[in-house]
Amino acid sequence: MSKKRSTSADGHLFGALALVSVLMGSCTPVTVSFELFGREKNLTETVVSDDGRAMYKVAVIDIQGTIVDANLPPFFSRGGNPVDDIVARLEMASRDATVKAVVLRINSPGGSVTGSDEVYREIIRFRERTGKPVVISMAEVAASGGYYVALAGDKIVAHPTTITGSIGVIIPTINFSAGLAKIGIVARSVKSGPNKDLANPLEPMRDSQYAILQNLVDQFYDEFKAKVKERRPNLDAAKFGEMTDGRIVSGRDALALGLVDSLGGVREAFDEAKSLANIPSAKMVKYQPEGSVRPRTPYASADELPLGAGVTGAPGSGASAGGTEINMLQVNASGLFPNSGPSASCVYYLWLMDVP
Repeated sequence: MSKKRSTSADGHLFGALALVSVLMGSCTPVTVSFELFGREKNLTETVVSDDGRAMYKVAVIDIQGTIVDANLPPFFSRGGNPVDDIVARLEMASRDATVKAVVLRINSPGGSVTGSDEVYREIIRFRERTGKPVVISMAEVAASGGYYVALAGDKIVAHPTTITGSIGVIIPTINFSAGLAKIGIVARSVKSGPNKDLANPLEPMRDSQYAILQNLVDQFYDEFKAKVKERRPNLDAAKFGEMTDGRIVSGRDALALGLVDSLGGVREAFDEAKSLANIPSAKMVKYQPEGSVRPRTPYASADELPLGAGVTGAPGSGASAGGTEINMLQVNASGLFPNSGPSASCVYYLWLMDVP
């Protein structure tokens, strides 16, 4: 009997995952998350590297996974609201007078247009308000919205094998109407106007509606290219069209094209940050939620799973003192695609080959 229940659960699990994979290309407000741990919001500091009794600090802030202004389930990303997480860490760095610079460690294929632009603006605001330099350290991937965010830094350091570029905009759509019609299912929306159901996946595709979406894409694409020209004045102008056609490049090629300033890892970015801040030495610090595993090195995620093996608290109450709540399966209807219908929430600066 127990084995039968397990098989049934597995079937529901994989069925749910299949449904999510189909809906990933649309703005349908359905996601499935597997939330294993609650999240603490209070941040604490850990020193992950020290030049030797340094009196100043350089804060390393991670930008990981999909960049959207929405609560993401940990199954797809590290959970929480990515924009909120980044801004909270920037605020912590701004309040600490001993923090003289910030290294933003980006490992992201991008995200929504709005989410990416919000993070970009917050970084610019941080630099202007505090006068503290911001150095970008590109990790595995800093593509599309990840590159858009990188443009806000004073300097960009990429690993030679970083995947970056993918400068462009996409509105993923999917259409089931032809397949449904074959089995006798026909959908018809009752709507206030002909464009109220733009790109409705259940009704036949209409070119006039896709022209509206294309106009939206073109507008945001022009803004992205304008940011690139503004923030990267030393670009190879002869290759600008090629660089902004959506292709990805390695960190080494990005340097040759002028998309980044130098090659190296997080330690080279740390040295660049010290140089810009005009300090000879510094501690490298990271911020993580209270109660989580402390990062041992600059490469550790700042949002590791919380400590404690106990299961306490009522369902939905989150982590509490003395233990951690474990929710084995949670269906969440407000994750990656928070709104129905095409909107700024489903227009992406995103390299789709690497959706976390």
